[in-house]
Amino acid sequence: MSGLGSRSRAPRPFTKRWTAKLDGQVAGFAWSPGRALLAAASADGPIAVFDAATGQVKYPLAGHGGATASVAWRPGDDATLASAGQDGKVRLWNLAGERAAATDLPAGATWAERVAWSPDGVHLASAAGRKLRLWSPTGDLVHEFPDHPSTILDLGWKPGGGPLASAAYGKLQLWLPDRAEPVQRFEWKGSMLVLAWSPDGRYIATGDQDRTVHFWNVATGDDLMMSGYPTKVREISWDASSRYLATGGGDMPCVWDCSGTGPEGTEPMQCKGHDELVTALAFQHRGPYLVSADRNGLLLLWHPGGAKAAVVRSQLDSPVTHVVWADDDKHLAVGTEAGDVVLYALPTL
Repeated sequence: MSGLGSRSRAPRPFTKRWTAKLDGQVAGFAWSPGRALLAAASADGPIAVFDAATGQVKYPLAGHGGATASVAWRPGDDATLASAGQDGKVRLWNLAGERAAATDLPAGATWAERVAWSPDGVHLASAAGRKLRLWSPTGDLVHEFPDHPSTILDLGWKPGGGPLASAAYGKLQLWLPDRAEPVQRFEWKGSMLVLAWSPDGRYIATGDQDRTVHFWNVATGDDLMMSGYPTKVREISWDASSRYLATGGGDMPCVWDCSGTGPEGTEPMQCKGHDELVTALAFQHRGPYLVSADRNGLLLLWHPGGAKAAVVRSQLDSPVTHVVWADDDKHLAVGTEAGDVVLYALPTL
């Protein structure tokens, strides 16, 4: 396989802006649309909303009993945050004043797994067990879809507007808010753990329990599969051009070139630099860089279309659980198993 190695000048470090601490493992992040706030969910339940400039907690939220599983900011609205958790509830947090106010929504099962806003902010989708529900920004139930055949593990709206994708065992389905039945089904006998739309909306990729990655052409329904991963694949990310798909599932991030006829029959670029299992990765929103992190706390930055080695490197003291870019592509939030929240700035490259 072709590789991105380490035979060039030593990578420079990320620039650390601030650090903070949660009581439990970082279970998720969400940047506010204006980049002024960063919400960090704890696996112990609470949610901390940080002032992104200073790292001070602006809103300490109770979160969810047991654990908070997902947080999502309403597009174009710095005052509305949605969350889901192990108590089976979806919560809408109003952060317009000095104190946060919460509205509880019944997700339909004992554990609410995901929340996701539509790109226009009109609908909030929630997944809990086999239940898929749509809510208004004020918390009114808009629609409840038919039960899925198994637990819904991930959700994702088509970029720019369009259907909502849901992933579960055996089925990837596309839904529209005004339709009772899915508008498309992609079937495969396996458990899909995560999904990611390509930014141009042409493809959906899933990371799977059986150590594979699936890749669907939405228009044709054609299904490609990449196999041979050492572990189940929970980490997938598309670059801004929809050309490159990065995947975890081992100690080397793989970058597949999806241009032309797609990745079938090709070999991925392998990013060689981690010695431990990759636990998080993310392409920038518009830039060319890919960040990856592992169970040893190592953070690396790659340029898959350019440099052959990691161009930025930093080391944390605990396994990394989440990484998320701000939409300016200059700031990166990193969370760890120990509850560390670190805000980095990208150095001049």
